[in-house]
Amino acid sequence: MTTALITHPDCLKHVTLGGHPECVARLQAILAVLQTTEFDALQRVEAPLAEKAQILRAHPEDYFNRVQAAEPQQGWTMLDADTYMTNGSFNAALRAAGANVKAVDLVMSGIADNAFCATRPPGHHTETATSMGFCLFGNVVIGAKHALEHHGLSRVAIVDFDVHHGNGTQDLVWNDDRILFASTHQMPLYPGSGAAHETGASGNVLNIPLAPNADGNALKAAFEKSIMPALYHHKPEMIFISAGFDAHYADPLANLNFDEDDFAWATMQLKTAANDLCHGRLVSTLEGGYDLDALAASTAAHVKVLMEH
Repeated sequence: MTTALITHPDCLKHVTLGGHPECVARLQAILAVLQTTEFDALQRVEAPLAEKAQILRAHPEDYFNRVQAAEPQQGWTMLDADTYMTNGSFNAALRAAGANVKAVDLVMSGIADNAFCATRPPGHHTETATSMGFCLFGNVVIGAKHALEHHGLSRVAIVDFDVHHGNGTQDLVWNDDRILFASTHQMPLYPGSGAAHETGASGNVLNIPLAPNADGNALKAAFEKSIMPALYHHKPEMIFISAGFDAHYADPLANLNFDEDDFAWATMQLKTAANDLCHGRLVSTLEGGYDLDALAASTAAHVKVLMEH
């Protein structure tokens, strides 16, 4: 099994203010653990800069131009109360989106069986024309749209197990019945969306809110009763994962109680579905996770499953 690890040093140049949870150290912790010998078999690939046309599959041109113009030459700019840009942030965001495009190309060509995009800034809170929640572009949706529009796939699925609801992903796919979006997330919690009644324009959105302090058993029930049946019904030709690890019990920003084994279990379910439905085509992308030790351990568990035969 060939797993591509797609990243780029530019993603370390998106520097947030001191004390901000979405910091350079997150990616450094992940890359450090993935440099150990048990990950020697990873196919290491540099993330390209996404082309403007690839971004525009998900976002309007006016939004792209606004984000590009917002990058300061020095100091920092606030796009909202949580989302900052410094010099280097725009290229980092292009790399994060470009990693998903590259991952799709590698998997579709058979060069890699699956891929993990270790990039930042994250993307699942970015709505059609609104940056928020640490995110600048809808990275996973850009990859999904590339699979559909460039590679000619008919249906894809995005599964998000970040502790926060992917309101941006939901907004970007709401009217696109080719894309199934399924999410587990804590509720109530930022950003306040993700109720079960939010189902998309054609029933292509599946939200499974979890109560505070829910543990891995709740995750397993959500997958077995809802997410897996929805995947097998939709029959995607590629599966994408928004891999947020902030549902870990050690994470400071939320109150779910998952551990590394729970993330590994969920990864195995999605890998099995990919093998059954779409020739193993699976692309995973980093979203949240803010306790550095828990993030590194959870990412390692996730990637190990991707690498297994």
